[in-house]
This record gives sequence, C-alpha cells and structure tokens, in this order.
Amino acid sequence: MTNPILVVPARLGSGRLPGKPLLDVAGDKLIVQVWRRAVEAGIGPVVVAAADAEIIAAIEEAGGLAVPTHPGLPTGSDRVAAALAAIDPGRHHDVAVNLQGDLPTISPASVAAVLEPLADPAVDMATLAGPLAPEALDDPHVVKVMIGPGGYALDFRRPRPAGPALRHIGVYTFRRAALERYAALPRSPREIDESLEQLRAMENGMCIGVRVVEDMAPAVDTAEGLEAVRRVLLSRRTSGSS
Repeated sequence: MTNPILVVPARLGSGRLPGKPLLDVAGDKLIVQVWRRAVEAGIGPVVVAAADAEIIAAIEEAGGLAVPTHPGLPTGSDRVAAALAAIDPGRHHDVAVNLQGDLPTISPASVAAVLEPLADPAVDMATLAGPLAPEALDDPHVVKVMIGPGGYALDFRRPRPAGPALRHIGVYTFRRAALERYAALPRSPREIDESLEQLRAMENGMCIGVRVVEDMAPAVDTAEGLEAVRRVLLSRRTSGSS
C-alpha cells in the first residue's frame, strides 16, 4: 500500500431519495459536502465518479475533479473501478478508497482509518463500523455488520441481526487487484436481494477487514435522514468546527 486515491461514486437515480446528490445540505449540495470530507481526509487525490452531467458540474463548480461513468453500472464500487480504469490506466494508484456519496457528516479521520486493515496481508478490502443504536436494530435503512476474530467481517445484513453487531459505515478500501476482481464478478443473489454491494465480495471468498470507529456518520437514505445531517452540519458551522 503506497499510493491511495479516494473516489466518491454518485448518481441521481436513487430509488429512495431521487436527486439525492444535488439536494441542499447546509448551504452546499450533498455531493459537494461529501467531496469536502474526502479532501479533508488528506489521504490522496480525490475524484468523483459521476453517472450524471449535473453532478460533474456541481463538483467542478466547487473546484473538484469529476469523471463520467456509465449510468448503468450497478453499484458504487463498480463505478469506482470504472473511474479508476479511466483516469489511471498506468496503475499509478495501488489502493482505492470508495467513500459513498451520502455521508456528508463523516469524520475525515474515519475516512483515513479505513486504510488501516490493509496492513494485514490477508485483507482484500476493508470497511468501517460504528456504534449501533438500539432503535436501529430493526431499521432496514441501517446496515449491520457482524465481526469475527481478527477483525474480519462475518456478514452484513439489513434485518435485525441474531447476535452482536455494529452499524456499517459506507466506506470501502480496496487493493487495486481486489477491486478489479470485484468488478469482473457477476452480482450475487444476496447482493441484489439486500442491495448490499459488499456481499458480492463476501460470497466470492474475499476477506473484508473492519475498522471500528466511534463515528456515527449517518447515511442520507430518507427525507428524515436528510434533515438529521442538515442539523448536524449547521450545528458544526455554528460552533466553528469542520
């Protein structure tokens, strides 16, 4: 692991909250807020992998770099793989971080922490987990992760878990070879059924390391979630924190 790049995948066609990347969140578009967290993490260059021209325009207006990707790509990680192949054909970057485009309140330190599990040579890709509130156990919008010995993921699910679990946070880091393998695999049945892209990796024997952080970092999946992150960011602005 020598040269990471951070890619934020985004598309307008969200079924749960249409037009989500361009919605206003505390004075900036949602995708711009997420791009700012990525830049603040300071782990490498940042690019937005966009399915839509409107997203590219928003990022470029904010001073960032965005590249077009095919709108038919099924997941954010597929979009990251396509963007990386387009902008880095010489394979300069050996690690890719996928910061999902609906995490505007995530701590930059948490984004950087997702690199740590790659110190274990057994790990193909890594992700983050944080505290799981009791009221979220039955919430299908909150993804749960079960972690085994060594900090490896045992499973991810939306329904209530049968045993101890943490809240999954939508950041992934891939060794480049693992990302390319992932993108070449067919979608798995559980991946499609639960709309969880990481299950494709698990069902094909890829090892996912999990770094536990204290970050709550709620994803914007619903109108209620959008209002919650607006309050958080406005509170940070009032207190003078980032």
